[in-house]
Amino acid sequence: PLSLERDRPVIASVAALRGRVSGVRGDCFFHFLMAICAVSMANHIDANKAEFQAVIDHFHQELQGFRTGRAHPGLVEHIHVVAYGQSMDLKSCASVTIPDAKTLQIEPWDKSIVKDVEKAIIEANLGMMPNTAGTVIRLVMPPMTEDNRKSMVKLLKQREEAAKIAVRNVREKVRSAIQADKKEKLIGEDEERRELERLDKTIGEWNAKVEQMAAEKEKEVMTV
Repeated sequence: PLSLERDRPVIASVAALRGRVSGVRGDCFFHFLMAICAVSMANHIDANKAEFQAVIDHFHQELQGFRTGRAHPGLVEHIHVVAYGQSMDLKSCASVTIPDAKTLQIEPWDKSIVKDVEKAIIEANLGMMPNTAGTVIRLVMPPMTEDNRKSMVKLLKQREEAAKIAVRNVREKVRSAIQADKKEKLIGEDEERRELERLDKTIGEWNAKVEQMAAEKEKEVMTV
């Protein structure tokens, strides 16, 4: 494979020869070839963007499960319900509505699995006992004390750090790939340095997203 730095003289020679044959200015063709080489290089940062985004998505899902004193579907939507011999998210087998700020109302689409849903909610240990009437299951949010809120913030900080560790793990994977390209002479030292600098900048942006999400949730938790 071509390297922009290692093979620059070769690319320049090919461009000059192609220019003489076709009548196209050699410098124009040179820049054209350089652009093709740049695009063809493995872009490990962009190639792993989905993994970075997966960390953010997972953290977002975790934050939805945090109690803030107000009812919201995210508290129960991802509870695992065992029904029909398989495990599924609660949102896949029941509707979740909010009749008021303190109440969650869950209604399984199949009345035969009401007990299964009720059992899953109890085992999820949400700090709320389900009140079932027919096919409707209700959960009433208990008031949060100051100690509850501080404990929730402490747990939030732990989850935030775990998300940052996950981001760093993807960073190390990308860093290793860039360094491997340098070792195999697919890129030169300058290219390696630029890519590593771009990687550090990208990591800063992903970490900033994690911090912003955590700060917003902390404010929500501490708001009485």
